[in-house]
Amino acid sequence: MTPNSQTNGLSVSGAAFLCILWVTCISLPNFGQSSQKASVNAANGTVHSSDSLIARGKYIVEGLSRCGQCHTPREMNGTADRSHELQGASVWLKSAEPMEDWPLQAPRIAGIPPGTDTEMIKLLTTGIGRDGKPLRQPMPQFRMTESDAEAVVAYLKSLQ
Repeated sequence: MTPNSQTNGLSVSGAAFLCILWVTCISLPNFGQSSQKASVNAANGTVHSSDSLIARGKYIVEGLSRCGQCHTPREMNGTADRSHELQGASVWLKSAEPMEDWPLQAPRIAGIPPGTDTEMIKLLTTGIGRDGKPLRQPMPQFRMTESDAEAVVAYLKSLQ
């Protein structure tokens, strides 16, 4: 066969080009993603790599929700002890009015959060704790989307 040979109206070089194009189109979307795990949000079917899920969770925990304000211990001068980030801390906020059940300790949330993934997602999406009761102040009663709550849990579990 010569380079200009025809097969059903398509030249051999044209067929080779289409084959290379097809392989490239299939390979490019997956290029560099072999080490990333994917998760699917059952509610809306979106797919997130674990890296992007963790990055989203970090943004929510550190940037928006500022969880470290209460869940990270403080140095003697009042600054956050970054060597124990999100490892639990004494609650430094005090109620303006006496409250019987005001918490004295914010739990550790880094590494192994204080509940199952399902419990933590419920807490972050409804403001209801494992005991079926609304969270106690000063903990905000978040109403996150399920995908944001999943991202927060993924980030917290990624911390050591």
